[in-house]
Amino acid sequence: MAITMFISLYLKRHLLGILAAIICIIFFAVSFWLYHLPLEAVLYPTIICAVIGLIFAAVDFSRAYIHHKQLKNSLRRLDGVDSLPECLSPDDCDYREIISKLYDEMRRSETDAAAKYTDLSNYFTIWAHQIKTPISAMSLILQSEDSTLSRQLSGRLSEIERYVGMVMAYVRLGSESTDYVLRACQLGDIVSQAIRRFAGEFIYRQLKLNLAPIDRMVLTDEKWLLFVIEQVLSNSLKYTPSGSISIYITGDELCVEDTGIGISPEDLPRIFEKGSTGCNGRTDKRASGIGLYLCRLICTRLGHTIRAESQPDKGTRIYIGLGRVRLGIE
Repeated sequence: MAITMFISLYLKRHLLGILAAIICIIFFAVSFWLYHLPLEAVLYPTIICAVIGLIFAAVDFSRAYIHHKQLKNSLRRLDGVDSLPECLSPDDCDYREIISKLYDEMRRSETDAAAKYTDLSNYFTIWAHQIKTPISAMSLILQSEDSTLSRQLSGRLSEIERYVGMVMAYVRLGSESTDYVLRACQLGDIVSQAIRRFAGEFIYRQLKLNLAPIDRMVLTDEKWLLFVIEQVLSNSLKYTPSGSISIYITGDELCVEDTGIGISPEDLPRIFEKGSTGCNGRTDKRASGIGLYLCRLICTRLGHTIRAESQPDKGTRIYIGLGRVRLGIE
């Protein structure tokens, strides 16, 4: 708060006292004048009282301003009501009590929210582990036969497994203790893991995969970067009915390019926002608007970047920037 604003508020708060002092001075001056006392008898005590009043006002203003600065400092490092300066007036005590109750209520709300989040996280963790058992069993059953139906079901089963992984990623990213482990990783190996996950989908839908040699070491968390690449590949497969998907390095970015239906210009700036599905998502009811949002969130936390280029009916290119954390190893 500027000093001029503080002075204005201070005068406004003490307006009644100032008016009372002025009225008293006028009252005494008129009384002396009516009794025909000498002018000096009126001016002398008036000046003395005014000087004393100004001295008291200056001291009170100084105390109020110092108290104001202490409150401003407390605001920057507020860690409880005890960090507030001592009360100088009944109003200060009332405000301190209000702040104390609000602070206690906030702490209770934070505790309740943390407990609810822990319960939710535990529930989804148990659910994810339980659902993996029937998924694995169904996968083994489908592997025992080779038919068009079994390949279709395997693809849908793999999609269910990815959605389970997305749920767990969403829950874990809401925690402050997400287990990021940064180390030097071979980017080509991570990309290969993601491709193997979708190998059946490529074969069944007869989509061409153009994989350029990727020999690049990056400093990242392998598990979370793999999740990002899988989500990007999943989106490319979802919106590429025919044609090809290419994966290659350009500069310091990993590019996943498809020949799919593309993204409209009005939707492109919002594809990484939470819940954004765009025109394509409204057509495809399976779209959740969460996958690319999680990708952006993970990339931000890992120090990576992610961006998109696209034109309707001409495909999409997703760029995952790894240059800021790339090691000097080629």
